[in-house]
This record gives sequence, C-alpha cells and structure tokens, in this order.
Amino acid sequence: MKPAVRDDLRLLDGYHSPQIDVEVRLNTNEAPVGPPPEFADALATELRNVEWHRYPDRTAAALRADLAKLAGTDPDRIFVANGSNEVLQTLCLTYGGAGRSVATFEPTYAMYGQIARSTQCAVVEGERQADGSVSVYELERVIERHRPSIVFLCSPNNPTGTPERIEVLQRALEIAPGLVVVDEAYGQFADWSAVDLCDRAGGPDNLVVTRTYSKTWAMAGARLGYAVIPSGMAAEFEKVVLPYHVDTFKQIAGRVALRFTDDMEHRVAAIVSERERIEAALNGMGLDVWPSQSNFILFRTSTSGHSGDGIWQALVDRSVLVRNCSGWPRLADCLRVTVGTPPENDRFLDALSEVVSR
Repeated sequence: MKPAVRDDLRLLDGYHSPQIDVEVRLNTNEAPVGPPPEFADALATELRNVEWHRYPDRTAAALRADLAKLAGTDPDRIFVANGSNEVLQTLCLTYGGAGRSVATFEPTYAMYGQIARSTQCAVVEGERQADGSVSVYELERVIERHRPSIVFLCSPNNPTGTPERIEVLQRALEIAPGLVVVDEAYGQFADWSAVDLCDRAGGPDNLVVTRTYSKTWAMAGARLGYAVIPSGMAAEFEKVVLPYHVDTFKQIAGRVALRFTDDMEHRVAAIVSERERIEAALNGMGLDVWPSQSNFILFRTSTSGHSGDGIWQALVDRSVLVRNCSGWPRLADCLRVTVGTPPENDRFLDALSEVVSR
C-alpha cells in the first residue's frame, strides 16, 4: 500500500526556482562574486585541525560569541541554523503549530507561508500598499482581527526590495500578542536595521531578527543563518531542533567569514552602486520599477506594452535568466532581477533594451 501524505500537505507545492542552462543567471539573489581567496585559505587552515570523528559543538558557542560581537548583543541572544529558513522553521515549530496562526503581508517571501503551513500553522495574509510597504492601518487590522502567534515582516521585502518603516515595526511590537519576526536576509543593503533595537539591555521581548550568510557574505553554498532573539528563547528552541544540527564545517566557515567584514562591506557598496545604475536604466526604458534597498530589483513590464512572460522568455532566448514573478498573486507582468557583476548587468540591460524596443 502506498503511504499516505498528510492531508494538509497534499495541495502544497514545494519551493522551486527554475534553473536553466544560461550564460547569465540573475534569478536567485545570490552574491555576484564569492568571498576573497584569503577566506578559502584561512578556512582550509582551520579545517586541518578538526577532529572529524567528534560531533560538532551542539551550541555553536564560538560562532554565537562572534556573531554577538557583530550584533552588539550577548551570545545567549544568538541562534544559528542551516540558513535563515531553518530559523523560520524553528520559530514556527516552537511558537506556532496546530491551532495557531502566522501573519504575512503579501506579496512577500513565499517560504513564510510554505514553512508555516508545513508546521501546521494557519496563515493569514495582509496586503501591502502599491509601493510595497505595509501600512500601520493594515498591520493593526490583521493583528487585531486574527491575533497571530507570529507576525512576519520582511525588510527589505522580497520581491519588492522595500524596507519596512520603523514606525510599522514599533507598532507591531506594541500590539502583537506573540512574536514579531523581522527577516533581514537583505538587511545589510538597507538604510536601517531592526538589530539596532536588540541591545544588551534586552530590547523588546517579542522581537526576533533573522539574518543569513547567503547574500552579503557571499556564502549561499554554506547554508548558514542566524537570529538575534530574546533572552531565554534558545532554551525553547532546543526542544524542536535536531541534535548537532549545525555541523562543524559550517560553524568554522561562519567564524572565518567574520574576519573579512571589510571585504563584505566593500562588496555591499559595489552591489548598491550597480543596483542604482540598473534602476536608472530600467526607468529610462519606461518600465514600472520598485525602488529597492536590496540586491535585486522588481519591475513591471506592461507599461512598455510587453507581457512579463514574453520578456522573460525573450531574455532566456538571449541566455539571460531572471525571476519570472508574473504568475504570483498581485505581481502580474513582474520580473525580478538580481544585481550581478557589471558585465552581467550590462548583458542583462542590453538584452532587455533590445526586447523592449521591439
């Protein structure tokens, strides 16, 4: 007899990002270049001393201490995991579950709803404004009506690139009955960070800020994320995370990367400069562009008289891959492009200009 999948999973699809063999791939918000060669050399040196027959440090104490210094907080307020997605899953397992709900504001990162539903949380969806921001009115409406156990705010928001306004976050912290989770996967590209509210004095006891090594640290291949959490929360996480869930290699790679903070900041500045150049070019083509504070840009093609699907395929035909968001709710004819290297960005802009001008 064929095993039966859980009833609540039968209608769900897995998370997918199409991978096509192209010359220029700008669809997954990866860093355009990797860490410096010195990172690999330093990592190799550290790995020579690993006792591979031993389990990793279950608490990742050394990595948490280093990240605490970076965030200006205490190590017991840092949680590390296999990418920020595992942080989100751990939050839902610990504070969500059957009979509880999480709130999202759409359009936003699809994995909030995916992870919530897979952990048996109900999902309530609020609406973002046309510019991609969340209004205080909509925030209050969703929280007061549904009383969610977790509120997800993405800042800057994926796929719009919009940072949340600090007054929206502050209001959420005031009225939310449970956790307020600010996902800052792209936070180091933005003008402000919710980490600044998480001081050593404790900060809000219902605020969690998630970060990842995938974007600014250029380490998507490592699958390492972390969160700044309220004091005492880590003990609750231990009830749901698997033993030794962050392996030794990942812990060492995370610590070594932090030695190259100056390199990371230089890379972020270069990406921001290229992002501004791309935004100006897209506006010059008559496209509807969301101002971004991330490493990607969302734009709508219909203002140029072309469909999103049509332009996406035309770009693929020219060996350039971007993310097609046209089929996503509220994002008809929208495409999202990751900021790449200057030559990759030139290739994208040249291809797009040729298609739009037809």
